[in-house]
Amino acid sequence: MTKDQAKAKIEILSKQLDEHNYRYYVLAQPTISDYDFDMLLEELIKLEKEYPEFLKPDSPSQRVGGQVTKEFKTVKHKYPMMSLGNTYSEEELRDFDDRIKKGIAEKFEYVCELKFDGVAIGLTYKDGHLVQAITRGDGEQGDDVTTNVKTIRSIPLSLRGTHYPKEFEIRGEIYMPLKEFESINKEREELGDALLANPRNAAAGTLKMQDSTVVAGRKLDCFLYYLLGEKLPHQSHYENLLEAKTWGFRVSEHMARCADIDAVLKYIAHWDNERHKLEFDIDGVVIKVNSQEQQRVLGFTAKSPRWAISYKFKAERVSTILESISYQVGRTGAITPVANLKPVLLAGTTVKRASLHNADIIEKLDVRVGDTVYVEKGGEIIPKIIGVDVSKRAAHTHKTKYITKCPECDTPLIRGEEEANHYCPNENGCPPQIKGKMEHFVSRKAMNIDSLGGETIGQLFDSGLVKNIADLYDLKKEDLLPLERMAEKSATNLIAGIEESKQVPFNRVLYALGLRHVGETTAKKLAYYFKNIDALMKANVEQLLEVGDIGEVIAKSIVAHFRDKKNIEIIERLKNKGLKFELSEEQLAATSDKLKDLTFVISGVFSKFSRDDLKKLIEQNGGKNVGSVSGKTSYLLAGENMGPEKLKKAEKLGVKIISENDFVKMIG
Repeated sequence: MTKDQAKAKIEILSKQLDEHNYRYYVLAQPTISDYDFDMLLEELIKLEKEYPEFLKPDSPSQRVGGQVTKEFKTVKHKYPMMSLGNTYSEEELRDFDDRIKKGIAEKFEYVCELKFDGVAIGLTYKDGHLVQAITRGDGEQGDDVTTNVKTIRSIPLSLRGTHYPKEFEIRGEIYMPLKEFESINKEREELGDALLANPRNAAAGTLKMQDSTVVAGRKLDCFLYYLLGEKLPHQSHYENLLEAKTWGFRVSEHMARCADIDAVLKYIAHWDNERHKLEFDIDGVVIKVNSQEQQRVLGFTAKSPRWAISYKFKAERVSTILESISYQVGRTGAITPVANLKPVLLAGTTVKRASLHNADIIEKLDVRVGDTVYVEKGGEIIPKIIGVDVSKRAAHTHKTKYITKCPECDTPLIRGEEEANHYCPNENGCPPQIKGKMEHFVSRKAMNIDSLGGETIGQLFDSGLVKNIADLYDLKKEDLLPLERMAEKSATNLIAGIEESKQVPFNRVLYALGLRHVGETTAKKLAYYFKNIDALMKANVEQLLEVGDIGEVIAKSIVAHFRDKKNIEIIERLKNKGLKFELSEEQLAATSDKLKDLTFVISGVFSKFSRDDLKKLIEQNGGKNVGSVSGKTSYLLAGENMGPEKLKKAEKLGVKIISENDFVKMIG
């Protein structure tokens, strides 16, 4: 490509991306998918890197931080904005209740809140003034929409009274009232414009508009439902929200305390019937443990709090024709059957495909090609088939036979006794698995080789340059230059990125290897427990089960991975290339075996460390954290305002009770 051609292409891509930004954020009428947008943006970024003289300050690429921001500044959340687990039945809610009872021995109560169907927002206040408003984004970072949020009249710019923390965050949901939504659509209809799909999409599109005057005219509203920060006024979620109400925040009057799960179910049943009388959309109910101390005891998974869950009301359902079934292969070899549907409008979007999950679901539904099927959006996000209209089934149809061989490499599929999915075991020879593993390997939370995207990985694999992740470290610049759209500078950056990745710490390298069932958090625990890859590779199932939160399925998966000679060969090659397969001296300095074979229960509030810090110190020194006191507990680590039931049980069982200072002395 000549310089003139590059300049022309950059101008074309910039205009296209600006147009798509406008349609998505201002008109709320996207004409391409997020994936297609990202591909155009990736192409622009590559060209601008090769020809920096044509990079303009207002280029769409300049809206890219850690994520594609397009219009708004990306800001890291002070407290991660985690998602909630979803439930859809009374049985699942009672299972949640049972988990809470196992996690905390003391009496507890729930707070129930309506699940508003809008856009999650985090508002930061300092000295009583609104200073920042951030959308949820990916949970780790979101978009700064402060200017537009200031137009929402129910959000106070300055707080009432004086009894609020010096700095805090309050979270809530921005939504479009139904009357406003109907009014806008009536006007659009009169003008001959396309109607807005639903209030949630309308709120999201409005919040990202460039002109705050237009945002003000849209009359968005907001409910607040979660207070975060140091020195909050109360130790209960419910009382904190009532206090926030006195500061000028709009807190829903429909929030309620519930003594037990039966009261929760009554609240849900009431609002399932009454929700259509509200002036705004809700799609369920959120259930939270009220006590903040009990919330801290229950803690978090990698993705969501253990002390809260959402109950989703029955989703919108439509019927359509199942035209065919195809099968996708994931990076771990998991096979996912996909229903290809006659296009149908569902919850504001056109649905062409839906998940069939696994062979058991296909068998249970007895779904067949040509059937009229009922489709819902699971959690209103992922379409799924939930039933078949057998009365419309044509004569002489055949039962669906689940595939027995991989659709990509023809390898016979396997299925573990305790697993729902079939798997292709050819992890080192199945093309989508190899490409998927490489994409995972180079991802931001793994090796973070940002100059190596999915398209380039496909080129490298298809050209025969790489067949596994270790081959990436054998690449030379001259190997890359013949590839399409790979210029000198791009090749240099890619090689530099691969070389730089050798500094990534062991826990992230372990995560990057892509072992089945081993996520980011689990990889970190394994790394700190075993300290190097050799010790981990020698571990048997029993030894792995000693690691906190490692169950039998994960343990067996790890053992199986390290029994495969090809996987061992790849690790040895990566070792020889200089990747880190043991904790660094700095990381090791913070670890020891001083607490080996000891189990701890933590309760109360501490002055030197947070509860999470204490748990981390226990794990780094070879100990194990457990949630409740039993005869096998070694120590109860007690802080101020600890749970009386835990104390009583520890005294009854003769469990030794230690203070924060005692613990510090134990680990030196």
